[in-house]
Amino acid sequence: MLLTTIDGLSYNTFDVQDQDEFKQISRLISGHLSEPYSIYVYWFFLNTWPQYCYTVKVDGLIIGVIISKVEPHRNVRVRGYIGMLVIDPQYRNRGIASHLVHLTIKNMVQWENVDEIMLETEVINKGALRLYESLGFLRTKRLYRYYLNTHDAYRLILPLTAKATTRIAFLEQLEKLPLV
Repeated sequence: MLLTTIDGLSYNTFDVQDQDEFKQISRLISGHLSEPYSIYVYWFFLNTWPQYCYTVKVDGLIIGVIISKVEPHRNVRVRGYIGMLVIDPQYRNRGIASHLVHLTIKNMVQWENVDEIMLETEVINKGALRLYESLGFLRTKRLYRYYLNTHDAYRLILPLTAKATTRIAFLEQLEKLPLV
């Protein structure tokens, strides 16, 4: 379903019933992400959280996709997670990725009242780091040999509420305190 048009590009929600959309997303991911995700990984994301999958199309062809989810984290905060973001190389540096991330964040906040949004990206992926850090994401941890290609990753988190800036151990203690 068409959400909006920006600079002649159509931003859409993923249609779970459309097998062609799934095939196009699968080709885009396998062709342009360094991590060789199993088809079952994004099929799980797309079927469980289709409301957090958005595509960008040009003449019916998907040239960009973001796949995300929202879940409770340790029963004390709600965490959004950006699992995959891919833009066809010939369409990069046009703000498409930024629009997709903004769309995802806006809907996670509006629909699920998320406390934070998390993702991982390769330490050598300067473009992704620049994008996410420009949107307020913070590097919180280096994950050594995280990817199958043995590259390290950074975990990045976008804190959105006070819960996101408080260590979980302290949140659990605060929730047990009696109200005065």
